[in-house]
Amino acid sequence: MSTAPTTIPDQKRIGMVSLGCPKALVDSERILTRLRADGYAFAEDYAGADVVLVNTCGFLDSAKEESLAAIGEAIAENGRVIVTGCMGEEADAIRAAHPQVLAVTGAHQYEQVVEAVHTHAPPSQGPFIDLIPQPDIKLTPRHYSYLKISEGCNHSCAFCIIPSLRGKLASRRVDAVLREAEKLVAAGTKELLVISQDTSAYGVDIRHESREWKGHPVRAHMTDLARELGQLRTADGTPPWVRLHYVYPYPHVDQVIPLMAEGLLTPYLDIPFQHASPKVLKLMRRPANEAKVLERLKSWREICPDIAIRSSFVVGFPGETEEDFQYLLDWLEEAQLDRVGAFRFEPVEGATANALPDHVPEEVKEERYARIMEVTERISAAKLAAKVGRTLPVIIDEVGEADEDGDIGATGRSQADAPEIDGAVYLRNVPENLAPGDIVEATIEDADAHDLFGVIAAP
Repeated sequence: MSTAPTTIPDQKRIGMVSLGCPKALVDSERILTRLRADGYAFAEDYAGADVVLVNTCGFLDSAKEESLAAIGEAIAENGRVIVTGCMGEEADAIRAAHPQVLAVTGAHQYEQVVEAVHTHAPPSQGPFIDLIPQPDIKLTPRHYSYLKISEGCNHSCAFCIIPSLRGKLASRRVDAVLREAEKLVAAGTKELLVISQDTSAYGVDIRHESREWKGHPVRAHMTDLARELGQLRTADGTPPWVRLHYVYPYPHVDQVIPLMAEGLLTPYLDIPFQHASPKVLKLMRRPANEAKVLERLKSWREICPDIAIRSSFVVGFPGETEEDFQYLLDWLEEAQLDRVGAFRFEPVEGATANALPDHVPEEVKEERYARIMEVTERISAAKLAAKVGRTLPVIIDEVGEADEDGDIGATGRSQADAPEIDGAVYLRNVPENLAPGDIVEATIEDADAHDLFGVIAAP
């Protein structure tokens, strides 16, 4: 259960269980920040909470099962539970499984969930946010932060129900995004993880809008926003890492690659390709010009040789033949992506893909999943092996205790590694004063299929 510290006594206490993607984690942070401003404290465990919030995920049936299990655990441990998040759109299903829940609200319905907390656990004292300066609550480590730039999505992918859960694209004002980013960096954030359902589409719904920022107008557009984020500086005058997630490969994405080459953005793109076979992409209702994507990948690497490309793919989509799957494997061999995640197709209630013919048997999905992971792990191992001997910037996530020989180890990430989804860099014999959030130069000594191993480079 996620917690946030407090020093104010005798307040009603809130517990929080946050499930799902980073976008939901941002929602949880906003809810908790608002509740603290309304006079609440936060519980370290179920027993200490006056009410428990469960922020659910409803993207896949397996995620719904996990959400229902989490609700059941919270009810068993505490008994007073309010449900919010994506699965909150299915209130009847939640109440059928757990009729004891106090209230159910949907995704990013901040006002409704706060009102439900006020109803079922009225604050024992008034708001104190104006009396004592309070930073926003973060559920991530201090040195990295998720920066959500929009809500919703305008796509109608056959396997996805996000638009029905979170609505159409709704971009935030560009100056509001930049103010939040500046505030986060001033508070100690060394890495900004830019997220949305479709980062490349940022500003499409407010395309003619620009706002004053630092004495000049800035358009609500992905490239303009990225350029301004690259101008931010931490307390020691260094730029934070700015990492772009969920970037659909629209033509204007080409414009952010030079920003990476200039050092304004972290040389990393998370692009949800989902497949490569033109037939399967058409069935998915996805863009299907995979040949041009390969040309663009080559061009991006020429402009920014250190760029890392991450993507995810679905195997066993209805109608996917062995020929389609082999096409995907061949495409991956040519694309040489740095980081790849793969998922077996899973029907989602309400998705149009469920009605497609020729569903792939489960045993075939498993066999194809094993094959794609074998290919991508081999590619990853070769790419990481090529980094042995190089010196790379590494952001420290965790510093361990000294072993019996006095050796202190640390875990960090290179610019090619996003937190929680990519690999790590394991460092040995680090200095005692090393701390999470420090960015060091590390010499890479060894590698496997996922991680790097090394030491801090000599000055």
